[in-house]
Amino acid sequence: MKKKKSVWLLAYFVILSIFAILILSLQEDMLLTGRYSWVQENLNEEDEYRDNVVGEGVLEYAIENKLEGEKMAELITNCYFYKQIHREAVEGPDTIKTLDKDKSVSYIQKKYKTAYESLLDSNQAVWSDVKYFPVPLSGRDEDLTVNYENSWKFERTFGGKRYHEGCDIMANENKRGIYPIISMCDGVVEKKGWLPKGGYRIGIRGNSGAYFYYAHLESYADVEEGDFVKAGQLLGFMGDSGYGEEGTTGQFAVHLHVGIYIRTEHNEELSVNPYPVLKYLENRRLTMDFGMK
Repeated sequence: MKKKKSVWLLAYFVILSIFAILILSLQEDMLLTGRYSWVQENLNEEDEYRDNVVGEGVLEYAIENKLEGEKMAELITNCYFYKQIHREAVEGPDTIKTLDKDKSVSYIQKKYKTAYESLLDSNQAVWSDVKYFPVPLSGRDEDLTVNYENSWKFERTFGGKRYHEGCDIMANENKRGIYPIISMCDGVVEKKGWLPKGGYRIGIRGNSGAYFYYAHLESYADVEEGDFVKAGQLLGFMGDSGYGEEGTTGQFAVHLHVGIYIRTEHNEELSVNPYPVLKYLENRRLTMDFGMK
């Protein structure tokens, strides 16, 4: 009789233990669900994503380890979620190496798979295709350099008050028609011609879906809408066209405006900050024979 009672007591405690574990698991899941309530499928439309703030340490790590394409897109995606969860940017190789093991990031990958993959797809559209910095080095004149800063969202007033949807690469030699502009990626010429704000511009649809926009050109190379272009192929020459009727020049210094646009659920073309892409491509510059020397 005592043996039978002991068996029942053991079974009772086992059932209680299982029940307690289930309750704790449910509580933990509820807490996690509340913690990640900000995760939704259209994160690629949020300003915090579009600002595309990628730390210098992340870019240095990617360059040093020769990350590109899908690997680069995965790193950028995981860094974004890590920052959103922990409210601190990923910087340095030690933090980056823990990303794959971070339980909070892996939780999002599993629990919010659709949202995670949607953001990953957007990053792949941008990072999978880029190969070269859009302004080559001069093999003839080392003084023909360029400079740029993160001018994303700087105020602009032509055509109404607005913010800058791109990044400007400024010419050290302020003369139009000197600096060649090349395609950053393989793709198809989707747009070519004059825009009042962009002057003579050309737009390339990358193979993975992003739209790469080059504005304020002085002239075009021999490319037409519908043509397939290779990364590194000449598109035209840097100028100062724009801010008026076709042919208007001289309203600002000679420079190249670079824009990058992605497709989202609610937008055919939504701008994202090109600055991190340009920083990543600084070590991938072709050399071409141009200049006066």
